[in-house]
Amino acid sequence: MSVTAPLGFTAAGLIAGLKPSGTKDLSLVVNTGPDTAVAAVYTSNRCKANPVLWSQKASANGQARAVVLNSGGANCYTGDFGHETTTLTAQATADLLTEAGTATQAEDILVCSTGLIGVGGQDFRDTIIDNLPPLVAAAEDSVAGGKHAAEAIMTTDTVAKTATREGSSGYTIGGMAKGAGMLAPGLATMLVVITTDAKVDQALLDQALRASTSQSFDRLDTDGCMSTNDTVILMSSGAHDAAVDTDEFTSLLRELCLDLMHQLHVDAEGAHHDIAITTQGAASEAEAVEVSRSVSRSALFKAAIFGQDPNWGRVVAQVGTTSATFDPTAIDVIINGTEVCRASGPYEDPEKVTFDRNVDVVIDLHAGDATATVWTSDLTHDYVEENSAYST
Repeated sequence: MSVTAPLGFTAAGLIAGLKPSGTKDLSLVVNTGPDTAVAAVYTSNRCKANPVLWSQKASANGQARAVVLNSGGANCYTGDFGHETTTLTAQATADLLTEAGTATQAEDILVCSTGLIGVGGQDFRDTIIDNLPPLVAAAEDSVAGGKHAAEAIMTTDTVAKTATREGSSGYTIGGMAKGAGMLAPGLATMLVVITTDAKVDQALLDQALRASTSQSFDRLDTDGCMSTNDTVILMSSGAHDAAVDTDEFTSLLRELCLDLMHQLHVDAEGAHHDIAITTQGAASEAEAVEVSRSVSRSALFKAAIFGQDPNWGRVVAQVGTTSATFDPTAIDVIINGTEVCRASGPYEDPEKVTFDRNVDVVIDLHAGDATATVWTSDLTHDYVEENSAYST
């Protein structure tokens, strides 16, 4: 049921006409309460889209009634006109919710967009504003509502991405995500909306979300390209009035984020191999992430995996570009269970490495006890063909 699995949420998705494909492209998630707490993280890209600039301010007070999302246009670098479009979208949605009986201000509405940068002209604006009345009217707390909302945020995604988790006291967490390209996060990645009926305060929401995204979405790095529109939103309705164990809630939220992240990973544009790069024996978790991310962004390494070449030298060379603590003569590399490199030299025969869709690379620095994994994809001909024009 995605975002409508928790109590206190309705959702909808419809065909507005923003996408040439004629598929769903306008989405809505409404928190019907009683609580309206929200936490959100946004792209750290300094070039931010208008919806991100709006939503950052709107969510700063920790409260939000709804999220409006569109695919088919990023509304990024569309100038003052684009910012005005975002403002009008929020105001029109607030007015419609107020007319329906829920008093709402424009600042209670978050806005997300995804698609090509530079798209957001008059036709884009008119299409969104004209379709908000039927969108708000269609919002429902059903499986269908959540399904339609998830489908409407897809761009190059081949499938809608949803997940749910249930707490021991009966509360639920649900989420939807979109993303198949430009996956190199900073604070968040893609568009993600997560809902919960757990009765938790805003401070816990924020703490749990940041802890979860840092170990999930932040570690997906398929192509080294950070979007201008990346947003992850977590809303709580507090509609399930039961005790919530904070550690359990954070753990379940992290599970859900990892679930959605892996769905994004396996749907990466043009990928032939899904690669997990784990650095262990690091002096700190931050250094482990740095090493794994460095390897994940090596075009030579990614091309080697595409060619099913267990070229461990490209891994060691990338480790050397980082500021991590390690002895350059004491690095081990294991590819799909075969220790091809020990103490920075050849060990097991690379021909023993077998390849399928999943590729596991383990790097041991022998410098501490910290471990971290970053997920990436190989560099293929299909990736180049499918990314002649980037969308966010």
